[in-house]
Amino acid sequence: MKSRAFWIGLLMACGISVCNAATAAPPAAPPAGYAIAEKHTKTSPDGATTIEQYLNQETDEWKWLFWARRQGTFALLDPEPAGYAAAFVFTNDQNWIVRLQKTGSGEQSLYLYRFTPQGYVSATRKPLGDLAWAYMKSRPDWRKVVKAPEYHEAAYLWEGFEDNYRGLGVDWPANRYLLIGLSGDADVRGRKRSQTGVVNGWRCRYDLETGKFDLPPLFSRDNAKAVVPR
Repeated sequence: MKSRAFWIGLLMACGISVCNAATAAPPAAPPAGYAIAEKHTKTSPDGATTIEQYLNQETDEWKWLFWARRQGTFALLDPEPAGYAAAFVFTNDQNWIVRLQKTGSGEQSLYLYRFTPQGYVSATRKPLGDLAWAYMKSRPDWRKVVKAPEYHEAAYLWEGFEDNYRGLGVDWPANRYLLIGLSGDADVRGRKRSQTGVVNGWRCRYDLETGKFDLPPLFSRDNAKAVVPR
């Protein structure tokens, strides 16, 4: 027979687990102070998914939260408030959403979400834009870039997302890839501090199925030119 201490310990452990699970549960509605900004509501082409953007104007710095409705679910896309409203695009099967988020003057990142029975959730641990930059910096092209103490980076979707990039002459599977473009300026410090364009439309491909980046050969020539400073 197991000791009383064992059962007490087991019950305490279970209680802690339940408490932690409850603490981690996502909120069911936007918090107090946030009001929907109707003009920024985005609906998918088939009408099945709606993105609602909520703004808190009660602080000195306005903050935005993004919620997605689909099939009876209402999910907060990211618990971290944003400083700007965002744009959203959907894969044709509605299983993925990409958020195009301004992060500062001339700066932008990408966030990726996938649909689950609980609603849309983040598909990557870090912003997709950050991952794309990390991939670019692991490639030989980055060695050509002017080194600087600070970069102003922008990540964006390349034109052709809606039709699986058929305009590039490719026949990629539907709802499989995202073509990401990167542009960035470097802070150059000399007599006068200035910004110099060091990455101008470098492209990579992200595989939604495997979660990996790659570089199709058709990008090679343009990518080589994209890292030559203006």
